[in-house]
Amino acid sequence: MEDSLRHKGMRRQLIEELKAKGIKSAAILDAFDATPRHFFLDLAFINQAYSNTAFQIGAGQTISHPYTVAFQTELLDIKKGTKVLEIGTGSGFQTSILCALGAKVVSIERQRELFQKASRIIKALGHNPKLFFGDGYKGRIAYAPYERVLVTCGAPFVPEALLEQLVVGGILVIPIGEGDKQIMTKITKVSATEYEQQTYGDFSFVPMLERTAK
Repeated sequence: MEDSLRHKGMRRQLIEELKAKGIKSAAILDAFDATPRHFFLDLAFINQAYSNTAFQIGAGQTISHPYTVAFQTELLDIKKGTKVLEIGTGSGFQTSILCALGAKVVSIERQRELFQKASRIIKALGHNPKLFFGDGYKGRIAYAPYERVLVTCGAPFVPEALLEQLVVGGILVIPIGEGDKQIMTKITKVSATEYEQQTYGDFSFVPMLERTAK
């Protein structure tokens, strides 16, 4: 996988676009600079890899718009060492951004094809998250509790298991809704039974898949 001067230049142009759209975190922008998005796309899309566009990555799934990735990541308020559960590894790009920020990442992917491909790319970049093929609705209780939970697909509801596996004071970022649009939602766990919820407008994600894995 080659990361040429041309690719790096296009990446910096993308970073300027993210700044213009309101992304303020220097750490997140640095993570984007350190993560070659074209590694996660088919060769046919390389010339468009640094446009603010979603692309098909196989198995009916997409790699999210860079702005969406940056926006969700900013809502998480990641610090070095933050323990994050990601639901929907997908291409592995968001996973790699979290790793570049220094997060300790556990990520679950339901589609075996994507799981295998993302695992190879993430490893090639030198990251070492814990990656699992399985059911995102269940979370990953063996590694719980988590300080942050990120859902990267449109969820018809908030899975109870994800709330249970979140520490008190932890944050869940999840796009909620069925159909073409979901409402980006940030849920903060303020006690074992109490939650605060904030919403951030409409976004578009592929659906969170049903519980039975293939």
